[in-house]
Amino acid sequence: MKSLRQDWLANVRNDLLAGLVVALALIPEAIAFSIIAGVDPKVGLYASFCIATVIAFAGGRPGMISAATGAMALVMVTLVKDHGLQYLLAATVLTGLLQILAGWLQLGTLMRFVSRSVVTGFVNALAILIFMAQLPELTNVTWVVYAMVAAGLGIIYLFPYITRAVPSPLVAILVLSAVAISMGLDIRTVGDMGELPDSLPIFLLPEVPFNLETLWIILPVSATLAVVGLLESMMTASIVDELTDTSSNKNRECVGQGVANITAGFLGGMAGCAMIGQSVINVKSGGRGRLSALAAGIFLLILIVFIGDWVAQIPMAALVAVMIMVSIGTFNWESIRNLREHPKSSSVVMLATVVVTVSTHDLAKGVLIGVLLSGVFFASKVGKILHIGSMSEDEGRVRTYRVTGQVFFASAEAFIAAFDFREVIEKVRIDVSRAHFWDITAVSVLDKAVVKFRREGTEVEVIGLNEASATMVDRFAVHDKPDAVEQLMGH
Repeated sequence: MKSLRQDWLANVRNDLLAGLVVALALIPEAIAFSIIAGVDPKVGLYASFCIATVIAFAGGRPGMISAATGAMALVMVTLVKDHGLQYLLAATVLTGLLQILAGWLQLGTLMRFVSRSVVTGFVNALAILIFMAQLPELTNVTWVVYAMVAAGLGIIYLFPYITRAVPSPLVAILVLSAVAISMGLDIRTVGDMGELPDSLPIFLLPEVPFNLETLWIILPVSATLAVVGLLESMMTASIVDELTDTSSNKNRECVGQGVANITAGFLGGMAGCAMIGQSVINVKSGGRGRLSALAAGIFLLILIVFIGDWVAQIPMAALVAVMIMVSIGTFNWESIRNLREHPKSSSVVMLATVVVTVSTHDLAKGVLIGVLLSGVFFASKVGKILHIGSMSEDEGRVRTYRVTGQVFFASAEAFIAAFDFREVIEKVRIDVSRAHFWDITAVSVLDKAVVKFRREGTEVEVIGLNEASATMVDRFAVHDKPDAVEQLMGH
């Protein structure tokens, strides 16, 4: 009951106002993403309403906004072009099922393998992409548009000094809309983006053949949508966690995204996921609880269906100002200064994530490159933390090698190079009590070391294996088997 009150009733006024700001900003984005995907604007608008509303109840991160997104829209283009809207709706439902499966398999915990540098690069790339998305609204336009955007930014940043009772982005939208309408300014409006729907969404089954052929058509797209959607949602959840100094349930968020997408598919909407831009708008406007996402969805439906004629007159310049504010607020400006102070490997990971994401406009590719580079740098760093010392005992008849550190694929070469196989000696003792063997490569180099000594007529004893390493060695090692030499030499 305490959690219920905290999530829904602890911040009612701010959640409602923040939800209204988010709803207004969602309209042009949902229309734009529909155009990218090659579908009618109402597909993106209905999706945004469904996903935002459902995720408020089912999601694992209060205060985070989910709706139709550009990253998801880009994946849909080919399917819509080749097979049409109905296959997209079917793919959306399958996407939701795959995401629920991911949640049940606890895949949300994989976020712990995403380094801080990747998250920073992801945030910075998204901020750049948000700003770049506004450039079409700022090119080949009259000075009036620039004046309106400047005025909007002025209101957004200065109004909080007067009062924080009302979100400044909402004030900017209302003031600039009033000015544009009263003065009859000839500037681009929300209505110019596309026709707004005039009816409520209705439940429908995708009109596709329910057979294996349909499944093979939509499965690759659905799998990609599921991965991209969960990746962006998990990253956004981590960022909102940091902005609000609270925690989120990543596995519940996976399931919630799946339920939301299934609902969207059955109500005529396209697949979506968490939106970092809208989530930042929500947080900056005071939204913290689940009520803010629910309010955003409901206000969105009211705005487009019942007062669409008024919403259509909102100047795009006002929404551009809001999105520029989001871009500026999202970018981690401290990361520029940290390029000199942080380790070079961290800076390379961050910059690579930014460059790949911005150049491909694909958040998944950027994060994948960042995670791979982080893994390579980590393996390289840990691989160097290996020390092997030796000492002669029993009047030179026995040599003990003491291994300290991690033995795995990245340190295997250094391990084998540390032994003197040509030394004429009766016995070699390999003490690994301060080492750990992680993988099959590590077991393989231990095999090679033992067999090489034995081929020189030297007795070998391996001592100090910890329990986990012993289990690995017992299972995969071959140096104690009769045909060890032949197995290692490939005969």
